Amino acid sequence: MTLAPTSTFPLQFELTPSQDARAEAEREVILADPGFGKHFTDHMVQIDWTVTEGWHNASVIPYGPLLLDPSAAVLHYAQEIFEGLKAYRHADGSIWTFRPEKNAERLQRSARRLALPELAVEDFVESLKQLIAVDGSWVPSAPETSLYIRPFMIANESFLGVRPSQKVGYYVIASPAGAYFSGGVAPVSIWLSTEYSRAGRGGTGAAKCGGNYAASLLPQQEAYEHGCAQVLFLDGETGEHVDELGGMNVFFVHQGGKIVTPRLSGTILEGITRDSIIQLARDRGLTVEERDVTIDEWRDGVASGDITEVFACGTAAVITPISALKSPDFTIGDENAPAGELTMSLRQELTDIQYGRLPDRHGWLTRLDA
Repeated sequence: MTLAPTSTFPLQFELTPSQDARAEAEREVILADPGFGKHFTDHMVQIDWTVTEGWHNASVIPYGPLLLDPSAAVLHYAQEIFEGLKAYRHADGSIWTFRPEKNAERLQRSARRLALPELAVEDFVESLKQLIAVDGSWVPSAPETSLYIRPFMIANESFLGVRPSQKVGYYVIASPAGAYFSGGVAPVSIWLSTEYSRAGRGGTGAAKCGGNYAASLLPQQEAYEHGCAQVLFLDGETGEHVDELGGMNVFFVHQGGKIVTPRLSGTILEGITRDSIIQLARDRGLTVEERDVTIDEWRDGVASGDITEVFACGTAAVITPISALKSPDFTIGDENAPAGELTMSLRQELTDIQYGRLPDRHGWLTRLDA
Protein backbone atom coordinates (compact mmCIF):
# COMPACT_ATOMS: atom_id res chain seq x y z
CA MET A 1 0.00 0.00 0.00
CA THR A 2 1.29 3.48 -0.89
CA LEU A 3 -0.26 6.53 0.74
CA ALA A 4 0.80 9.19 -1.73
CA PRO A 5 0.71 12.92 -0.93
CA THR A 6 -2.91 14.10 -0.64
CA SER A 7 -2.50 17.75 0.30
CA THR A 8 -3.20 20.77 -1.90
CA PHE A 9 0.13 22.48 -2.73
CA PRO A 10 1.32 24.35 -0.95
CA LEU A 11 0.14 23.78 2.60
CA GLN A 12 -0.69 27.01 4.41
CA PHE A 13 1.02 27.31 7.79
CA GLU A 14 -0.40 29.14 10.79
CA LEU A 15 1.90 30.51 13.50
CA THR A 16 1.19 30.41 17.22
CA PRO A 17 4.08 32.30 18.86
CA SER A 18 5.54 30.85 22.04
CA GLN A 19 4.83 32.83 25.20
CA ASP A 20 7.91 31.26 26.82
CA ALA A 21 10.55 31.95 24.18
CA ARG A 22 14.02 32.22 25.66
CA ALA A 23 15.47 35.71 26.04
CA GLU A 24 18.38 36.62 23.78
CA ALA A 25 20.86 36.45 26.67
CA GLU A 26 19.74 32.93 27.64
CA ARG A 27 19.85 31.78 24.04
CA GLU A 28 23.36 33.13 23.56
CA VAL A 29 24.57 31.20 26.61
CA ILE A 30 23.17 28.01 25.09
CA LEU A 31 24.68 28.71 21.68
CA ALA A 32 28.10 29.25 23.23
CA ASP A 33 28.19 25.58 24.24
CA PRO A 34 25.24 23.73 22.70
CA GLY A 35 26.57 20.17 22.67
CA PHE A 36 24.37 17.93 20.52
CA GLY A 37 20.68 17.24 21.02
CA LYS A 38 20.59 18.85 24.47
CA HIS A 39 18.70 22.07 23.81
CA PHE A 40 15.77 22.79 21.51
CA THR A 41 14.43 25.90 19.84
CA ASP A 42 11.29 27.70 20.96
CA HIS A 43 8.96 26.36 18.27
CA MET A 44 8.19 23.24 16.25
CA VAL A 45 6.22 22.34 13.14
CA GLN A 46 3.14 20.15 13.26
CA ILE A 47 1.09 18.82 10.33
CA ASP A 48 -1.78 16.37 10.78
CA TRP A 49 -2.88 13.60 8.45
CA THR A 50 -5.96 11.40 8.41
CA VAL A 51 -7.08 8.87 5.86
CA THR A 52 -10.12 11.02 5.02
CA GLU A 53 -8.60 14.53 5.04
CA GLY A 54 -5.02 13.93 3.92
CA TRP A 55 -2.43 16.44 5.12
CA HIS A 56 -3.94 19.45 6.89
CA ASN A 57 -3.61 21.70 9.93
CA ALA A 58 -0.06 22.84 9.08
CA SER A 59 1.21 25.00 11.90
CA VAL A 60 4.23 26.35 13.75
CA ILE A 61 3.54 26.06 17.46
CA PRO A 62 5.44 26.42 20.73
CA TYR A 63 7.88 23.59 21.39
CA GLY A 64 6.46 21.24 23.98
CA PRO A 65 5.27 17.73 24.86
CA LEU A 66 3.05 15.77 22.52
CA LEU A 67 -0.29 14.52 23.79
CA LEU A 68 -0.53 10.79 22.98
CA ASP A 69 -3.14 8.30 24.03
CA PRO A 70 -1.62 5.22 25.76
CA SER A 71 -2.99 3.15 22.86
CA ALA A 72 -1.32 5.30 20.16
CA ALA A 73 -0.14 3.03 17.38
CA VAL A 74 3.45 4.29 17.46
CA LEU A 75 3.86 3.06 21.04
CA HIS A 76 2.82 -0.50 20.22
CA TYR A 77 3.74 -1.11 16.58
CA ALA A 78 6.68 1.28 16.06
CA GLN A 79 5.14 2.90 12.99
CA GLU A 80 7.41 5.93 12.76
CA ILE A 81 10.16 7.43 10.61
CA PHE A 82 12.49 10.41 10.79
CA GLU A 83 15.12 12.47 9.01
CA GLY A 84 18.14 14.52 10.01
CA LEU A 85 19.68 17.56 8.34
CA LYS A 86 21.37 20.80 9.30
CA ALA A 87 20.96 24.54 8.87
CA TYR A 88 24.23 26.43 8.36
CA ARG A 89 24.87 30.12 8.93
CA HIS A 90 27.07 31.56 6.20
CA ALA A 91 29.53 34.39 6.64
CA ASP A 92 26.97 36.99 5.50
CA GLY A 93 24.49 35.82 8.15
CA SER A 94 22.18 33.97 5.74
CA ILE A 95 20.88 30.49 6.64
CA TRP A 96 21.11 27.52 4.29
CA THR A 97 20.54 23.79 4.32
CA PHE A 98 22.06 21.00 2.26
CA ARG A 99 20.10 18.91 -0.28
CA PRO A 100 16.79 18.96 1.64
CA GLU A 101 14.88 17.53 -1.32
CA LYS A 102 16.95 14.35 -0.90
CA ASN A 103 15.86 14.11 2.74
CA ALA A 104 12.28 14.65 1.61
CA GLU A 105 12.54 11.88 -0.98
CA ARG A 106 14.09 9.51 1.55
CA LEU A 107 11.31 10.30 4.01
CA GLN A 108 8.85 9.34 1.28
CA ARG A 109 10.66 6.02 0.72
CA SER A 110 10.68 5.35 4.44
CA ALA A 111 6.98 6.19 4.59
CA ARG A 112 6.20 3.68 1.86
CA ARG A 113 8.09 0.95 3.71
CA LEU A 114 6.38 1.71 7.06
CA ALA A 115 2.90 2.12 5.51
CA LEU A 116 2.78 5.82 6.40
CA PRO A 117 1.50 8.67 4.19
CA GLU A 118 3.99 10.48 1.99
CA LEU A 119 4.58 14.19 2.53
CA ALA A 120 5.24 16.14 -0.68
CA VAL A 121 8.82 17.33 -1.21
CA GLU A 122 7.60 20.94 -1.48
CA ASP A 123 5.78 20.71 1.87
CA PHE A 124 8.79 19.11 3.54
CA VAL A 125 11.09 21.93 2.42
CA GLU A 126 8.49 24.55 3.34
CA SER A 127 8.20 23.10 6.84
CA LEU A 128 11.93 23.77 7.34
CA LYS A 129 11.58 27.34 6.08
CA GLN A 130 8.61 27.97 8.35
CA LEU A 131 10.54 26.87 11.43
CA ILE A 132 13.59 28.94 10.51
CA ALA A 133 11.35 31.97 9.88
CA VAL A 134 10.52 32.06 13.58
CA ASP A 135 13.58 30.37 15.13
CA GLY A 136 16.37 31.50 12.81
CA SER A 137 18.17 33.22 15.69
CA TRP A 138 18.91 29.72 17.03
CA VAL A 139 21.30 28.96 14.15
CA PRO A 140 24.77 29.42 15.69
CA SER A 141 27.58 31.24 13.91
CA ALA A 142 30.72 29.79 15.52
CA PRO A 143 32.97 27.74 13.21
CA GLU A 144 31.64 24.26 12.33
CA THR A 145 28.44 24.71 14.37
CA SER A 146 24.94 24.31 12.96
CA LEU A 147 21.27 23.88 13.81
CA TYR A 148 20.36 20.20 13.63
CA ILE A 149 16.85 19.73 12.25
CA ARG A 150 14.84 16.60 13.00
CA PRO A 151 11.66 16.03 10.95
CA PHE A 152 9.72 12.94 12.03
CA MET A 153 6.41 11.21 11.47
CA ILE A 154 4.48 9.05 13.94
CA ALA A 155 1.29 6.99 13.85
CA ASN A 156 -0.89 8.58 16.53
CA GLU A 157 -4.24 6.87 16.04
CA SER A 158 -5.61 5.44 19.29
CA PHE A 159 -6.25 1.75 18.69
CA LEU A 160 -4.83 -1.72 19.23
CA GLY A 161 -4.60 -3.77 16.07
CA VAL A 162 -1.96 -4.70 13.54
CA ARG A 163 -2.82 -2.44 10.59
CA PRO A 164 -1.57 0.90 9.27
CA SER A 165 -2.66 3.86 11.35
CA GLN A 166 -5.37 6.09 9.89
CA LYS A 167 -4.08 9.11 11.82
CA VAL A 168 -0.53 10.44 11.60
CA GLY A 169 1.42 13.44 12.81
CA TYR A 170 4.43 15.04 11.12
CA TYR A 171 6.67 17.26 13.25
CA VAL A 172 9.90 19.21 12.92
CA ILE A 173 12.05 20.10 15.90
CA ALA A 174 15.50 21.69 15.92
CA SER A 175 18.52 21.68 18.21
CA PRO A 176 21.70 23.80 18.02
CA ALA A 177 24.78 21.64 17.55
CA GLY A 178 28.37 22.37 18.45
CA ALA A 179 31.34 21.26 16.37
CA TYR A 180 31.29 17.44 16.23
CA PHE A 181 35.07 17.26 16.75
CA SER A 182 35.64 20.10 19.21
CA GLY A 183 39.38 19.42 19.38
CA GLY A 184 39.86 18.80 15.67
CA VAL A 185 38.93 15.80 13.53
CA ALA A 186 40.25 12.64 15.16
CA PRO A 187 40.29 9.07 13.78
CA VAL A 188 38.22 6.54 15.70
CA SER A 189 38.33 2.81 16.35
CA ILE A 190 35.17 0.84 15.64
CA TRP A 191 33.91 -2.53 16.88
CA LEU A 192 32.85 -5.41 14.63
CA SER A 193 29.55 -6.93 15.73
CA THR A 194 29.71 -10.67 15.13
CA GLU A 195 26.56 -11.66 17.03
CA TYR A 196 24.05 -9.05 15.85
CA SER A 197 22.87 -7.81 12.45
CA ARG A 198 21.48 -4.37 11.72
CA ALA A 199 18.99 -5.47 9.08
CA GLY A 200 17.96 -8.37 6.85
CA ARG A 201 16.97 -8.59 3.21
CA GLY A 202 13.38 -7.46 2.79
CA GLY A 203 13.43 -5.71 6.16
CA THR A 204 13.59 -2.03 7.03
CA GLY A 205 17.33 -1.46 6.63
CA ALA A 206 16.89 1.11 3.86
CA ALA A 207 14.25 3.03 5.83
CA LYS A 208 15.20 5.63 8.40
CA CYS A 209 13.09 4.34 11.26
CA GLY A 210 13.70 4.11 14.97
CA GLY A 211 13.57 0.32 15.09
CA ASN A 212 16.83 0.08 13.14
CA TYR A 213 18.55 2.32 15.67
CA ALA A 214 17.02 0.54 18.65
CA ALA A 215 18.43 -2.72 17.29
CA SER A 216 21.90 -1.15 17.16
CA LEU A 217 21.98 0.08 20.76
CA LEU A 218 23.06 -3.16 22.41
CA PRO A 219 25.97 -3.80 20.02
CA GLN A 220 26.83 -0.09 20.25
CA GLN A 221 27.11 -0.50 24.02
CA GLU A 222 29.38 -3.46 23.38
CA ALA A 223 31.55 -1.21 21.22
CA TYR A 224 31.87 1.33 24.02
CA GLU A 225 32.91 -1.42 26.43
CA HIS A 226 35.79 -2.27 24.09
CA GLY A 227 36.91 1.35 23.80
CA CYS A 228 35.39 1.92 20.36
CA ALA A 229 33.33 4.87 19.15
CA GLN A 230 31.01 2.99 16.78
CA VAL A 231 29.85 -0.48 15.78
CA LEU A 232 30.14 -2.04 12.32
CA PHE A 233 27.54 -4.55 11.09
CA LEU A 234 27.94 -7.30 8.52
CA ASP A 235 25.15 -8.47 6.23
CA GLY A 236 22.51 -10.63 7.87
CA GLU A 237 22.62 -13.41 5.26
CA THR A 238 26.25 -14.48 5.02
CA GLY A 239 27.88 -12.55 7.85
CA GLU A 240 30.76 -11.84 5.48
CA HIS A 241 29.95 -8.55 3.73
CA VAL A 242 30.36 -5.09 5.24
CA ASP A 243 26.97 -3.45 5.72
CA GLU A 244 27.28 -0.12 7.54
CA LEU A 245 27.90 1.38 10.95
CA GLY A 246 25.16 1.95 13.49
CA GLY A 247 24.42 5.33 11.94
CA MET A 248 26.93 5.91 9.14
CA ASN A 249 27.97 4.58 5.74
CA VAL A 250 31.55 3.41 5.20
CA PHE A 251 34.16 4.00 2.45
CA PHE A 252 37.50 2.39 1.56
CA VAL A 253 40.29 4.27 -0.22
CA HIS A 254 42.63 2.09 -2.31
CA GLN A 255 46.07 2.73 -3.74
CA GLY A 256 45.86 5.28 -6.52
CA GLY A 257 42.76 6.92 -5.04
CA LYS A 258 40.09 4.42 -6.07
CA ILE A 259 37.19 4.53 -3.62
CA VAL A 260 34.91 1.60 -2.78
CA THR A 261 31.71 1.66 -0.74
CA PRO A 262 29.19 -1.12 -0.06
CA ARG A 263 26.37 -1.15 -2.62
CA LEU A 264 22.83 -0.23 -1.69
CA SER A 265 21.35 -3.70 -1.36
CA GLY A 266 18.14 -2.81 0.45
CA THR A 267 19.70 -3.29 3.87
CA ILE A 268 21.80 -0.11 3.81
CA LEU A 269 20.49 3.41 4.37
CA GLU A 270 20.84 5.60 1.29
CA GLY A 271 22.96 8.27 2.93
CA ILE A 272 22.81 11.78 1.48
CA THR A 273 26.35 12.48 2.68
CA ARG A 274 27.35 9.17 1.03
CA ASP A 275 25.85 10.26 -2.29
CA SER A 276 27.53 13.67 -2.06
CA ILE A 277 30.95 12.14 -1.40
CA ILE A 278 30.59 9.87 -4.42
CA GLN A 279 29.82 12.90 -6.60
CA LEU A 280 32.72 14.97 -5.24
CA ALA A 281 35.15 12.08 -5.72
CA ARG A 282 34.01 11.55 -9.31
CA ASP A 283 34.32 15.29 -9.91
CA ARG A 284 38.01 14.85 -9.14
CA GLY A 285 38.31 12.08 -11.72
CA LEU A 286 38.52 9.35 -9.10
CA THR A 287 37.00 5.93 -9.67
CA VAL A 288 34.19 5.09 -7.25
CA GLU A 289 32.85 1.54 -7.02
CA GLU A 290 29.63 0.58 -5.26
CA ARG A 291 29.87 -3.17 -4.63
CA ASP A 292 29.99 -5.86 -2.01
CA VAL A 293 33.00 -5.67 0.30
CA THR A 294 33.91 -8.64 2.49
CA ILE A 295 35.52 -8.35 5.87
CA ASP A 296 38.39 -10.49 4.50
CA GLU A 297 38.95 -7.97 1.68
CA TRP A 298 39.22 -5.23 4.29
CA ARG A 299 41.69 -7.20 6.39
CA ASP A 300 43.81 -8.36 3.44
CA GLY A 301 43.72 -4.93 1.81
CA VAL A 302 45.05 -3.17 4.89
CA ALA A 303 47.69 -5.86 5.42
CA SER A 304 48.95 -5.56 1.84
CA GLY A 305 48.77 -1.78 1.77
CA ASP A 306 46.15 -1.76 -1.01
CA ILE A 307 43.57 -0.15 1.31
CA THR A 308 45.19 3.04 2.52
CA GLU A 309 42.30 4.87 4.21
CA VAL A 310 38.88 4.01 5.68
CA PHE A 311 36.23 6.51 6.70
CA ALA A 312 32.57 6.70 7.70
CA CYS A 313 30.09 9.42 6.84
CA GLY A 314 26.77 10.82 7.99
CA THR A 315 24.95 14.08 8.67
CA ALA A 316 26.21 14.61 12.22
CA ALA A 317 29.95 14.08 11.78
CA VAL A 318 30.08 14.57 7.97
CA ILE A 319 33.19 12.38 7.55
CA THR A 320 34.90 10.46 10.35
CA PRO A 321 38.30 8.81 9.73
CA ILE A 322 38.51 5.18 10.89
CA SER A 323 41.90 4.09 12.20
CA ALA A 324 41.12 0.53 13.29
CA LEU A 325 38.44 -2.15 13.33
CA LYS A 326 38.44 -4.36 16.42
CA SER A 327 36.78 -7.73 16.96
CA PRO A 328 37.07 -10.55 19.49
CA ASP A 329 39.48 -12.35 17.16
CA PHE A 330 41.48 -9.72 15.28
CA THR A 331 42.24 -6.03 14.76
CA ILE A 332 42.49 -4.39 11.37
CA GLY A 333 44.59 -1.24 11.18
CA ASP A 334 46.33 0.82 13.83
CA GLU A 335 44.23 2.78 16.30
CA ASN A 336 47.03 5.37 16.54
CA ALA A 337 47.14 5.97 12.79
CA PRO A 338 46.46 9.53 11.58
CA ALA A 339 43.56 10.54 9.38
CA GLY A 340 44.06 9.89 5.68
CA GLU A 341 44.86 12.70 3.26
CA LEU A 342 41.99 12.01 0.83
CA THR A 343 39.57 11.51 3.73
CA MET A 344 40.36 14.94 5.12
CA SER A 345 40.41 16.61 1.72
CA LEU A 346 36.91 15.34 0.88
CA ARG A 347 35.66 16.37 4.29
CA GLN A 348 37.05 19.87 3.87
CA GLU A 349 35.52 20.25 0.41
CA LEU A 350 32.09 19.08 1.54
CA THR A 351 31.97 21.29 4.64
CA ASP A 352 33.25 24.26 2.63
CA ILE A 353 30.30 23.84 0.28
CA GLN A 354 27.85 23.50 3.18
CA TYR A 355 29.12 26.65 4.90
CA GLY A 356 29.34 28.68 1.69
CA ARG A 357 33.13 28.81 1.55
CA LEU A 358 33.23 27.12 -1.85
CA PRO A 359 30.92 27.57 -4.86
CA ASP A 360 27.85 25.34 -4.89
CA ARG A 361 28.41 23.99 -8.40
CA HIS A 362 25.80 21.21 -8.06
CA GLY A 363 23.01 23.39 -6.67
CA TRP A 364 22.93 21.47 -3.41
CA LEU A 365 22.17 24.40 -1.10
CA THR A 366 18.70 25.77 -0.32
CA ARG A 367 18.31 29.06 1.46
CA LEU A 368 15.93 28.81 4.42
CA ASP A 369 15.64 32.44 5.55
CA ALA A 370 14.73 34.00 2.19
